[in-house]
Amino acid sequence: MSIIVQKYGGSSVATAEHLARIADAVVKRADTDRLVLVVSAMGDATDDLLARARQVAKDPRGRELDMLLTVGERITMSLLALAMRERGAEAVSLTGSQCGIMTTASHNDARIMEVRPFRVQDELQKGRIVIVAGYQGVSYQRDITTLGRGGSDTTAVALAAALGATCEIYSDVAGVYSADPRVVPEAKPLAELGYEEMQAMARQGAKVLNAQAVAFARDKGIALYARKTGSDAPGTVIRTNAPLPPTGVRGVAHRNQVVHVEAAAEYIDAVWGELEARSLRPVDYGFSGERASWVLDPDAVGGTEGLRTALPEAQVFDDRGSVALVGHDVWAQPRIARAFFALAANRFASTGSGAALSVVVPQEVVSGLAQAAHAQFCTT
Repeated sequence: MSIIVQKYGGSSVATAEHLARIADAVVKRADTDRLVLVVSAMGDATDDLLARARQVAKDPRGRELDMLLTVGERITMSLLALAMRERGAEAVSLTGSQCGIMTTASHNDARIMEVRPFRVQDELQKGRIVIVAGYQGVSYQRDITTLGRGGSDTTAVALAAALGATCEIYSDVAGVYSADPRVVPEAKPLAELGYEEMQAMARQGAKVLNAQAVAFARDKGIALYARKTGSDAPGTVIRTNAPLPPTGVRGVAHRNQVVHVEAAAEYIDAVWGELEARSLRPVDYGFSGERASWVLDPDAVGGTEGLRTALPEAQVFDDRGSVALVGHDVWAQPRIARAFFALAANRFASTGSGAALSVVVPQEVVSGLAQAAHAQFCTT
C-alpha cells in the first residue's frame, strides 16, 4: 500500500460536520492506502487565539505565543481522531514534536531542519491512520515552535518527503486559479503549475498553498496536488517542467492590504535590522538608488504602531494593496512590464524578481486593477 499525506486547511475542518465528512471519506480510502492527515486549526481558531494574546500584550510574540497558537491544531487532530474511531477505524493523533519535526529556534516563524518520522512509520505499520497537528514542530532546545502562516502546508510536504509519500493539499477551492475567482469572475482553474510560479502566486497573495511549502516541495522533487475537499475534480498539480502559457503570464495575484515601508538609502540597514529582529520576511523589496521599499504581510506584522515607533526614519503605510503578474521570467519581459505599469498608473512602487512583477497601489483600486490585468494578460 502506498503512503498518502493529505493536508486539510482551516475551512475544511471548520465544524464538527466538516470533520465528519472528512472522516467518512478517509476511512473509505484507508482500505487501499496508508494515510497521514495533517490538519490546521478549525476555522478562525488561530485568529481568535491571537486576538486573545493581544488582549493581554500589545505586541505578543516569541515562545509563549507559540505555546498558545499550537493549541488550535491539537484540538482539530484530537477531534478528527475521535471521529475516526467512532467509525471503527484505528487512528492516532500526534503533535509536530511527536512526529519528529525538528526546527530552528526562531519562534513564530521557524524553519524545518529535519524530520525524524519514526513514530509515524511505527503507527502506519500498525495499520493506523495518523493525524498530525500542522504548523508546529520542536526546536533542538525542546521548545515548541510554529512555522508561520500556512505552516500546515509545510508540515505536510516535509512529512511526505520523509516518508516517500504523495502529497495532497485540500482546501475549499478546486485547485489554483488564474486569479481569485471571488474578485475576478473570469478566472479559470489551472491544471498545472511550475514550482517557481506557484511560489510566486503564494507570496503575492494566493492562499491555496504556502510559499515555503512549495519551496520545500521543489527542493525535494515532490509533486503537489491541490484539490477541493469533498470533490472528485482533479484540481491543480504543481511539478517540474509544467508547460508554459502562450501569453507568458500564468495568472494574477493580489493582496487587498499590505504594509508598505519606504526609507531613504541611508536608512536601509536600520530597516533590515528591525525586520530581522521581528522575524519579518518581506513579500517584496525594491531599491531605486535613492529610496528603498519593503512590502510586508499585515498578518505577520500584526500592527503598524510598533513598527512606526521603531523606525522613525521610515514611512510606514497600512492603507495600500498590491497586484502582481505571475509567469516564468515575467519580470524580464519588457513588453509585459511596460504594459502592466501603464495599466497601474497610480502605483506607489513596483518590484520584479523571478516569476512575479508586482505593484503597490491604493487599496481602493486593487480589485479593479486585478480584473483589468487578468483581462489584458490572461486571456488567449
